[in-house]
Amino acid sequence: MGVKLSEESIRYLTLFESLTGASVKDCIVQDDKVIFVVKKGDMGLAIGKGGINVERAREIIGKKIEIIEHSDNPEEFIANIFKPIKVNVKIIEKGGKKIAIVSVNPQYKGLVIGKGGKNINKAKELAKRHHDIDDVIVK
Repeated sequence: MGVKLSEESIRYLTLFESLTGASVKDCIVQDDKVIFVVKKGDMGLAIGKGGINVERAREIIGKKIEIIEHSDNPEEFIANIFKPIKVNVKIIEKGGKKIAIVSVNPQYKGLVIGKGGKNINKAKELAKRHHDIDDVIVK
């Protein structure tokens, strides 16, 4: 496990921390957005009153901002990735690999997977980086 950050990620992470006062554990830069994983309990700081901090960060960075609250519990962490959609997460071991099974109301399955698998791929990357989970499967 362990998170490797690019120079660009480190710049955004430092900027976001100084703007919000929230502790950032991880930062992933995608084409059109930046995903910040903040320390458990720092979600309110990161968002700011009425979303002011997120808005300011979005204006300065020039990309969409997504904030995910970290958790040392892998099930809770993966559930946080999909918020505000309510999901149930179960971690199983299969063939020496850790797999997260995400159960969701069928009407939200498309949202959980995302356009072109965007959301599920983000969940897989974050689950691997923070909890050494090999795969995330939506049921």
